[in-house]
Amino acid sequence: MMTTQIKSRQRVIDHGEVLTPEHIVNDMLDLVKPETERIDSRFLEPACGTGNFLAAILRRKLRIVELRYRKNQLDYERYAVLAVSSLYGIDLLEDNVLECRQRLFEIFDAEYRRLFKKTIKDQCRGAVKYILSRNIIHGDALTLKTVGETPQPIIFSEWSLVNGSLLKRRDFAFHELLDHASMKELPLFSDQGEEVFIPDPIKDYPPVHFLEVANAFED
Repeated sequence: MMTTQIKSRQRVIDHGEVLTPEHIVNDMLDLVKPETERIDSRFLEPACGTGNFLAAILRRKLRIVELRYRKNQLDYERYAVLAVSSLYGIDLLEDNVLECRQRLFEIFDAEYRRLFKKTIKDQCRGAVKYILSRNIIHGDALTLKTVGETPQPIIFSEWSLVNGSLLKRRDFAFHELLDHASMKELPLFSDQGEEVFIPDPIKDYPPVHFLEVANAFED
């Protein structure tokens, strides 16, 4: 319906904002279905709006997490956090960014509460909120900078599980990743075993327990 695709005519005029309807989102995601169901596969939506694509991907990933790990709460928490950490978004409009973060958190939180009810951990919920604050960015995907009085280069945090429950964070400059892609040198990823390009992080953090993420970093 049109009411779900636009917030206002003025936003369409000013920013070309038209939100993708759910059935089209799912049709497009079905084209890469195996990746949407791989817990650690990373997705970036450079004009994420309120998160229609990211929300659909998160629901798919959390279904897999539930199927595999629902019998063990710590395992579920670990991989649900990893699923959230694999999603990235950029949007020019601050209200979209805030709504997208909240929407993704609420999807996680509803599933978490449904499965574990009285044993949910505030630390886990806090970890998800913190990661979303890092991954969903108020920025301009054309200038590759944040939006505000003093725009800065967009920095994305990569999150990876190591040694069981430890989460490793590395920060990368978005423009450096795109500069490499535009030069078409070595590929970033390969299924054929050939040499690949491995970008250098601008900052590398020691691993921390995934439940301590919200308190471990100073941003």
